[in-house]
Amino acid sequence: MSFSRYVALGDSFTEGVGDLDDALPNGVRGWADRVAHALDAAHPGVEYANLAIRGRKLKPIVDEQLEPALAMKPDLVTIHAGGNDVLRPTIDFDDLFAVYDDAIARLADSGATVAIFTPHDTGDVPVFGALRGRFAILAEGMREIADRRGTVLVDYWRIRDFQDPRMWAHDRLHMGPAGHQRLAIAVLDALGVPHDLAPPVLPEPSREPRTTRLADDAKWVTGFLAPWVGRRLRGVSSGDTISPRYPVPTPVADLPERSPS
Repeated sequence: MSFSRYVALGDSFTEGVGDLDDALPNGVRGWADRVAHALDAAHPGVEYANLAIRGRKLKPIVDEQLEPALAMKPDLVTIHAGGNDVLRPTIDFDDLFAVYDDAIARLADSGATVAIFTPHDTGDVPVFGALRGRFAILAEGMREIADRRGTVLVDYWRIRDFQDPRMWAHDRLHMGPAGHQRLAIAVLDALGVPHDLAPPVLPEPSREPRTTRLADDAKWVTGFLAPWVGRRLRGVSSGDTISPRYPVPTPVADLPERSPS
């Protein structure tokens, strides 16, 4: 399968947070960039836009990104949303699924191939593991929408590679470079696009003493978790001052060069 114009919608997951690269817009790379480059390698001339903004909940994603995406007339759209809704104190799943289903229907009706995602299984994740039941409900809702609308489904929940902490960034919430590489492979495979992306090379598992792990946990609480909770209590988002990385379709060949690996 080949595509000529790819538009990526969503939140930090799609923006590329956790995959740092100072040479690129917003200082990140991410799985969607990798997918765009693979699409262009398979069939040169692909254009790519990435409208995703970190911290966005579902309704702002739909309100801010859907119409611009449709106006670009893409033949491939990926959209990930709902994770930030699940992290709020309360959630109305029926309302969330209704909004999501309508958005996916509009994208599918445009004639584009649409790929959506289940969330990650947080069962082994400190703190966020307590929300595993919520994420499981979200995952099943995404599967149902994919079945109903005939979209491509990337079942992130069932990719057990992501149970490995080496796939994750230091904040333990976003994928690191290895995770973004693994996810790009999963997306391309789900789309049936040939590629030469190699599985991520992981560092040797750490064998740190318990005291070191406890110190790392304390740094994580003070450096990430406490500020993250504070932003939620103040109604502030990490994406409030962020703009889309690639707001208009741009030839992949013209994208900024990433930092040397």
